[in-house]
Amino acid sequence: MSFPVASSSVASAPATSTQLPVSQTGGQEISQTLAPASACQSAPQSGVRRGPQSGPTPDNSPGATAGAAATSSALPASPWRNLALLAASQAALMTCISLMLATSALIGKSLATPALASLPLAVQYLGTLFALYPVARLLVRRNPATVFAGGALCGAVGFALAALGIASGSFALFALAGLAIGAFGAVGQYYRFVAADAVAPELRSTAISLTLSGGLIAALAGPALARWSRHLLAPEFAASLGLLAGLALLAALLARGLRLPAKAAQAQPSAAGTAAPQPLRALLAQRSDLRLAVLAAVIGYALMNLLMTATPLAMLCSRLDFAASSTVIQWHVVAMFLPSFFTGQLIRRWGAPTVMLAGCAATVASIGVALGGSTLADFEGALILLGIGWNFLYIGATGYLVERCPASHRASLQATNDMLVFASVALATFAAAPLVDRHGWAWLNTAALPVILWLALLLLRQIGRERRMGVAG
Repeated sequence: MSFPVASSSVASAPATSTQLPVSQTGGQEISQTLAPASACQSAPQSGVRRGPQSGPTPDNSPGATAGAAATSSALPASPWRNLALLAASQAALMTCISLMLATSALIGKSLATPALASLPLAVQYLGTLFALYPVARLLVRRNPATVFAGGALCGAVGFALAALGIASGSFALFALAGLAIGAFGAVGQYYRFVAADAVAPELRSTAISLTLSGGLIAALAGPALARWSRHLLAPEFAASLGLLAGLALLAALLARGLRLPAKAAQAQPSAAGTAAPQPLRALLAQRSDLRLAVLAAVIGYALMNLLMTATPLAMLCSRLDFAASSTVIQWHVVAMFLPSFFTGQLIRRWGAPTVMLAGCAATVASIGVALGGSTLADFEGALILLGIGWNFLYIGATGYLVERCPASHRASLQATNDMLVFASVALATFAAAPLVDRHGWAWLNTAALPVILWLALLLLRQIGRERRMGVAG
């Protein structure tokens, strides 16, 4: 699933030839922010305070200062209407995504073989991956309202094609429709980014939290809509996808109502009198903290998608019906987004590496619960803990990246981070069905355990390093 960054911080954005305005402010920013029988046989019946040297030197160049001033002067007089529309757009998008999460693997299995069940969802993530960079460039050159509306229209076409694929029994059409749906998801990655840009700096945390609230609405609406519409038309779920096309059209209408900052906000920092920044590769070679932030984002997101995508198949193998699996996915999505309202405070209090370590602990606990049984309560507990772990890992990694990265490299590093994350997510999603088919649910969870433990060890080492730096400072 292509979830936007569930954080009360500025969401990461792919690189563009002109940086988006939020990257021009300089200084530090803190995150607020149906399986076969073979699978059935395998299914089991303190705190670190950040020292004064923890962040990079703020970019106080004349160009960056001018960019920040331009952003401030271009802000709309009353941003609350924009925030309400962005929150509603977020709710529409996430309702679509959560319904696809609950149904895509089951639809794929009914149209093809169990080993290919997760391919349509993987294609959807590839669509998001391929669209991230073009969307970022369009947001620089066009009114964001127009870009958001266009992305939603693309999603409506994708959902209509997916419904047609179900009705005609075409697995290929259903899978390829995921490219257009993924483009809609890519546009949604920028809702919080634009929300933060549409208000004064001191209101950014509030803006992102308000936009984020749409994800909680969707967590309840998506699976409920799937259960209600499953048998409205034959074959099953065809009506569900048709309703999502209508929901995407609603998102396009909401986007057209946005009144966003003027183009002056996108002024390029002047290059006069400033030295060319070092290449990104050289920066990453020197900075273990930045490498750790990217690694945590990739592992946290990929493992979450691997286990989440396999869950409906594993539940069906354990003779739990669709109503049960959609309920589990529903509470999983709630757990992914609900902590976002206080994760930012935890990061400010304890530091991003400690919050990410807590995410590792929640993920390990999720694996433990999953290995303990295959009842509905086991799946619910495992997926809720998995959602919390994702929240702490991904938001912590995003905040750490924004905080530590120099302003001159922020856009390019965020782009690299997003590309690596969605490439790993697409691979993990594609692998979920064949792995649970061949090896089973218990094996899949066991295989994930050493990866998350390795990340936890790296975080412990970074926490110790920062503690020593704090004492030395």
